[in-house]
Amino acid sequence: MTVDASRGAEAPPELVQLLTPEGVRVEHPDYDIDLTPEEVRSLYRDLVLVRRIDLEAVALQRQGELGIWASLLGQEAAQIGSGRALTDSDMAFPTYREHGVAWCRDVDPVKLLGLFRGVNHGGWDPEEHNFHLYTIVIGSQTLHAVGYAMGIQRDDASAATIAYFGDGATSQGDVNESFIWASVFNAPIVFFCQNNQWAISEPLEKQSRIPLYRRASGFGFPGIRVDGNDVFACLAVTRKALEAARTGQGPTLIEAFTYRMGAHTTTDDPTRYRVASELEAWKLKDPIERVKSYLFRNELADQGFFDAVTAEADQLGADLRRRCLAMPDPEPLDMFDHVYREPHALIDGERAQFAAYLEGFEK
Repeated sequence: MTVDASRGAEAPPELVQLLTPEGVRVEHPDYDIDLTPEEVRSLYRDLVLVRRIDLEAVALQRQGELGIWASLLGQEAAQIGSGRALTDSDMAFPTYREHGVAWCRDVDPVKLLGLFRGVNHGGWDPEEHNFHLYTIVIGSQTLHAVGYAMGIQRDDASAATIAYFGDGATSQGDVNESFIWASVFNAPIVFFCQNNQWAISEPLEKQSRIPLYRRASGFGFPGIRVDGNDVFACLAVTRKALEAARTGQGPTLIEAFTYRMGAHTTTDDPTRYRVASELEAWKLKDPIERVKSYLFRNELADQGFFDAVTAEADQLGADLRRRCLAMPDPEPLDMFDHVYREPHALIDGERAQFAAYLEGFEK
C-alpha cells in the first residue's frame, strides 16, 4: 500500500484559520471572533480536560475495563469549538467519537464509558442535554438530525441542529440523502464533518476527488473548510453557520480539516496503513499547544494557571477511573428494557424465552 508521507504538511489555501500552529492570532475577512482572556483560558481548560478523559478511557480499555473506545486525540479543537458554539436550545447529533461535544453539553463522562463498558445503552437523557445518544451506524444520525431540524422549522422555533460525522461517512447514502432533504426543505441544520484524513484504513483520496466542503454546492447550500485544530476558528465558523440556520438561511456544511492522532478505535493498528512522518507533521499542529502558546505569548496566563489545569485533569482522570470500575454490571434481562417506549409483544416474548434459558443453569 502506498501512502503519501507529505499529507497534511501544509494547510490547504482555502482553510479558515484564526490561530496559527505557533499560537499567533490572525484575521479573516469573513470569520472573526472577539474572545476575552477568561474565555480563552476556559477553552484551553476544555481542551486539556477532554484529552485527559480520552487518554484515561484508552488506558481503561487496554486494561480490559472497556470493550472498545473511539479516541478523539487530535480532534479536540473541532469538538470544543463547535460544541461551545451551540446554544441551550440547539440539538446535537453525534457519532461515537464526540466526547468533547458531550463535555460541552454537560454529559457526565462516566456515562460515555458505561456505553463502551456494556453496562448501559447510552446513559444520558438526550432531551435534558440536547445531545442525542451516540450513533454507531455510520451516517444514519444525519437523517435523524435533518428530521429533527424540520420539526424545529415547523414549530417555528429559534433553534438549529448540528450533525457530526467523519470523512468516511460522506460516502454513505444516508449522508447524501440528508443533504438533499436539508437543501430542498431549507432545514435549520449544520453538517459538521471532522475530516481526520482516514476512514479506518482508507485515506481521504478514496472518499472524494475534490475537497469535501465543495460537495455542498452540488446540493445547493454553502460549504466551508476550517482548520480543525484551531479552536478559535471552529468556534467562529460554527457560530456563524448555526446563526444562519436559526434565521432561515438553511443548511451549511463545515469541513473541519484535522487529523486522527490515534487509532480509529482501540481495535485498530494505524501503523499498518500510515507512515510515521505523517503523524509527526500533524503533531506540530496540536490544538492544545497552539492555545497554550497564544496564552503565553500574550501574557494571558502564568505557569500557576497551567499547573492548576493539569492538576484538575489528573483529578478528573482518577475520579473517572474510580467511578468506571464501580459501575455495577446489569442484570441479563435488563437488555430488554427501554427498547420500546410502550409494551411490545415481540420483546416480551424474547424476554420470557431468555429468562427460561437462564433458569436452565445451576444457581
